Amino acid sequence: MTDWMTALAEIKRGTDEILPEQELVEKLKTGKPLTIKAGFDPTAPDLHLGHTVLINKLRTFQQLGHNVVFLIGDFTGMIGDPTGKNVTRKPLTRDDVMRNAKTYQEQVFKILDPEKTAIRFNSEWMEKLGASGMIKLAASQTVARMLERDDFKKRYANEQPIAIHEFLYPLAQGWDSVALEADVELGGTDQRFNLLMGRELQKSQGQAQQAILMMPLLEGLDGVQKMSKSLNNYIGITDAPNDMFGKIMSISDDLMWRYYDLLSFKPLEEIAKLKDSVAAGANPRDVKIELAKEIIARFHSEEAAEAAYQDFVQRFQKNAIPDDMPEVSISFNEEGIGIASLLKEAELVASTSDAMRMIKQGAVKIDGGKVDDTRLKLNEEGTHVYQVGKRKFARVTLKK
Repeated sequence: MTDWMTALAEIKRGTDEILPEQELVEKLKTGKPLTIKAGFDPTAPDLHLGHTVLINKLRTFQQLGHNVVFLIGDFTGMIGDPTGKNVTRKPLTRDDVMRNAKTYQEQVFKILDPEKTAIRFNSEWMEKLGASGMIKLAASQTVARMLERDDFKKRYANEQPIAIHEFLYPLAQGWDSVALEADVELGGTDQRFNLLMGRELQKSQGQAQQAILMMPLLEGLDGVQKMSKSLNNYIGITDAPNDMFGKIMSISDDLMWRYYDLLSFKPLEEIAKLKDSVAAGANPRDVKIELAKEIIARFHSEEAAEAAYQDFVQRFQKNAIPDDMPEVSISFNEEGIGIASLLKEAELVASTSDAMRMIKQGAVKIDGGKVDDTRLKLNEEGTHVYQVGKRKFARVTLKK
């Protein structure tokens, strides 16, 4: 296998789609270092594991010898990306953006090599563009083109407001690619319109067009919606080791493999062996423990990972979770079952309102991981230990 084929295989690992793949192949065949761009709007002070799906792929390009640009959208962050939103997003203040950007810079180097990473801010060129430049940029696209974007289309059809400044966001993101002369841009599958806009604007400026790598959106702890701080289904990379361990252990057995595919640095052959071992009867919990240790070691240390594991064993395998507990089978429909309803049906609480109260008090756990989302929906088959308070336990099997 030639070098570019080996590189392409590494790049495609976990990737949802490459547009167009042949263009990326031609770029790789040149053997020249490429400029790889991924932008992050500092909308919250901390990164979570969902963000790291992209950052991990930047790391892959970095290891292949390419030039990585970690772009902080301090300008676009003040516009607010409406992707996936059915309402206009509230723009951040300059102070909010800069405060969050500072923490992003500190956190990203837990994955990327600081000596091989260029951190840029898109205010560098967007502020120079000025009002007249922005008007010229806006003139390059039509309202009809903007309404091709899925979230805009839905809001327009539902007669929901679309602020004019929201149309500027994909243009600004696309102009970032022009300013950086990007060869490749990475983004989530929900960023398709914005990523393609970069290609259009590069072409209009006489530049070679960037290839696009779209990465899957990582589901949060609920296994349904994408990981998000606003949905409270996230694992923050600055979470304490014990909290991180408990959260990872709380994910379903099926979701565990999704996390392995998108977050683990283990060779694919090794992950395949782990899947075979579970299929042959190994306990998925032990494989999940390996994943938890790997991720905690990455963001803390090997020692912290081992200490978190020992704490988990002491609290949840030896002391806190009894061997003898009620076993309950609960059925659910396509929409899943709410955590409050599940706890009531398992007779761990007297009512759903009691369940809500216990969740808010931090007294509800799944496999030792604390549940803090009263709206959590469970919709995957499997068996897990549910705990309310210090003494109420049930081993619940969910079935469709």
